[in-house]
Amino acid sequence: MIAFCLLCLAWPLTAPAEVDQQRAAMYFKEAAALCEREGGRLWGVSLCGPMVFADPATHSIATNQPTPAGPPPPAVGFANAAMDWGGVRWSTFVWQLIPPADEHARGRLMLHELFHRIQPQLHLLLPDGRNEHLDTLDGRYWMQLEWRALAAALAASGLERLAALRDALTFRSARRRVFPDAAEGERMLEINEGLAQYTGTVASVASSADAAADAINQLTSARRSETFVRTFAYPSGAAYGILLDGWSPGWTRRLTAADDLGTLLMTAAHLQPAGDAESAATRYGGPDLRLAEEKREADQQARVAALRRRFIDGPVLIIPGTRSATFVTSGMTPIPGTGTIYPTYRTTAEWGSLEAASVLVSADRSTLTVPAPTDADGPTLHGDGWTLTLAPGWVVRPGPRAGDFRVTPASQHPPRR
Repeated sequence: MIAFCLLCLAWPLTAPAEVDQQRAAMYFKEAAALCEREGGRLWGVSLCGPMVFADPATHSIATNQPTPAGPPPPAVGFANAAMDWGGVRWSTFVWQLIPPADEHARGRLMLHELFHRIQPQLHLLLPDGRNEHLDTLDGRYWMQLEWRALAAALAASGLERLAALRDALTFRSARRRVFPDAAEGERMLEINEGLAQYTGTVASVASSADAAADAINQLTSARRSETFVRTFAYPSGAAYGILLDGWSPGWTRRLTAADDLGTLLMTAAHLQPAGDAESAATRYGGPDLRLAEEKREADQQARVAALRRRFIDGPVLIIPGTRSATFVTSGMTPIPGTGTIYPTYRTTAEWGSLEAASVLVSADRSTLTVPAPTDADGPTLHGDGWTLTLAPGWVVRPGPRAGDFRVTPASQHPPRR
């Protein structure tokens, strides 16, 4: 899917489940029907392509095309993602995460991942930007106001839609004034994930009205996410894309990886953000929202302090960073000035493999940090909520502080103390 993570799950995995071949065949037919109906209209390329459903515990899979001769990538079954297998790019799905009772949600999910499969050939695949500001009081406050205004715009028409869109752009601008370095990180993730969600939203329904209704539901439910750091782009991308369909038909064929969806819409609608964002906020329940976010901020600071004690102040194990991993977005927590806590983290790299309930990924992604191991000997190490299996040629040595450890190549000379 992207350079850093192969998957960003929005909820924890359920119990292992053997892939039901009959049900999988039905899902493949549903995806094919949706792809064929879309017919390449959005991007000039068919969304149809190789798909694989997998469960890692049972090692069961189902594919819509003959499986390659070689073994599947290690992340298959752990990741809703796009991966290369046997020289072909596949859309891969965690079997337990495919909703069996909601055909529409299932179709949207499958089309989302099928878009990721073609994203590189559209030259629209970007690395994830950093959006830690969306875990702060002001970041969350202005984002939720933007969502409320976008929902109002999608539900309205004519001058009312125009006014609501101006409010959304006003809140977007206000947030980026508070966080002047945030625009690029937001833009990159809206291109990377927002376009996929837009595609899944509009191509999984039969009408533009149904797409707008679905986008409104996504915007409404998005506020319940524990953190917006990575999830914000899904509802935002769907909303801006659908609004662009109205003001700038065919925009998908003109889009480049350097574009900002909000700026495109502002230009297409001939709008400028209003100057008084706080006055506009009163129309969307701003005062009550701020009170709620102030309470959430106090609780969050206590949580961050506890995470600092566990992953920074106490003895730790430092592991080289990796550019591919699977993790859960729910519960992601930025630690200001240090990095971000990623829950349910799994990765394989040259130094071995790591499975952790939580891991601290440094801001520059050069290191992973977990609490110090109970025993630093042997190829398999365990600690509080994690297991590390070292590859041949890698060892654990004392780290930079007393009580710390570090994973290093065996050939590297230990530092002098």
